[in-house]
Amino acid sequence: MNGSHTMITQRNRAWRTRLAACAAVAAIATIGAACAGEAGAGSRWEATIDTVGDTVIVRTLSGGEWGAGARLVPDVRIGEFEGDDEYLLGDIAGLAVDRDGNIYIYDRQVPALRKYSPDGTFIRTFGRSGGGPGEYSNSDGGLAVLPDDRLVLRDPGNARFQLWTLDGEPAGHWQHIGGFFTSTPLFIDQAGNMYSSIIDFESGPPWKTSLVRYSPDGLPTDTIPAPDWDWESPTIRAERGDADNRSISINTVPFSPTESWTFSPAGYFVGGVSNEYSIDLFRPDGVLRIGRSYEPIRVQAAEKSNAEAVATENMRRMVSDWRWNGPPIPDTKPPFSNIIVAQDGRIWVVVSMPGEPIPEDERDDPVGADGQRRAVREWRQPTAFDVFEPDGRYVGVVRAPDGFRGNPQPIIRGDTMWAVVTDHLGVQQVVRMTVSIDPG
Repeated sequence: MNGSHTMITQRNRAWRTRLAACAAVAAIATIGAACAGEAGAGSRWEATIDTVGDTVIVRTLSGGEWGAGARLVPDVRIGEFEGDDEYLLGDIAGLAVDRDGNIYIYDRQVPALRKYSPDGTFIRTFGRSGGGPGEYSNSDGGLAVLPDDRLVLRDPGNARFQLWTLDGEPAGHWQHIGGFFTSTPLFIDQAGNMYSSIIDFESGPPWKTSLVRYSPDGLPTDTIPAPDWDWESPTIRAERGDADNRSISINTVPFSPTESWTFSPAGYFVGGVSNEYSIDLFRPDGVLRIGRSYEPIRVQAAEKSNAEAVATENMRRMVSDWRWNGPPIPDTKPPFSNIIVAQDGRIWVVVSMPGEPIPEDERDDPVGADGQRRAVREWRQPTAFDVFEPDGRYVGVVRAPDGFRGNPQPIIRGDTMWAVVTDHLGVQQVVRMTVSIDPG
């Protein structure tokens, strides 16, 4: 593990040296593959390079390895509308993949933690609901495979991390620091350390998040604060009750820029604020800032109106006569909304796309159980990723299939992704997909 980490660090340093050499020759000049390295089979990659203090800035102007673009093409699906219980997936909260391609799914609805072969065949169920060895109680779905081939599930209900061998035998448990439920994934670095999120509730909203680092033996060794950009996203707010018993709901204004961060297997944070296309890799040897030129995506009038209606509906569940009390919804979308770091260190950035109407037969029923009409989502945004190498080179854009879901966080290894996709019947499936490069 240490050797692999050293190789990555050396490669990054070598790339920074080459970037600095290019910048020294032409300051913030446009460079191409001749100076930046091979761009692959796609069009010539062009970028600008700058150095500010200990920050190297790589901004892609055009080109990339994948040329005109790429698609994620499904080749394995797990999940059926009818069939055996092991293939009826209700609420997928956790996803992990081992080095042999076996797939682990935590279904919160059952609840059950199950193992499937690389081709999607059910193998076995791990543990059961409860508090004994190998059991779990109301897990939030934090799930990962450790480098020593143990499976770990975050289980706040039992205040622990439960471990198994990959054959399903209980392998002990670790103390869970924090004791709260979160959708933040479990992160594993190349040295075998595990990272789980913790929130400082005493700080008051907006609450600060940190990661607790656990050694390969499960001992908490450090608490690492998440990046702080001193950014405050525009919000809407609803309150009810008095000082002794008050409920508060705070939501971000739709299509507004927000902070987004994740953690790299190389052992550092990656993140940024989506008011501009700029993402920082907080590496030990200095910050690498990556991004690209882009054309802002407009929020269509009907899309904006529907987003406001749905947000208002949500707030009125707390305050029946609630009225809009935040800034207006922006006219353009932020350049990105989420960031994922793949197991090979590539940066996958969820970019904004033009909205499209949801067909009426795929929308939620606008008439609630009380017989009253309610606002439902009538617009959706296709999912696409910009992909960057860890050294800042732009690989290209790849589009995900319809129904793609970003939660739980997809698993990405090379050109293969495992993620949750909802089909046209609303059935959740775990899908293995491979990048297919468009020839044009």
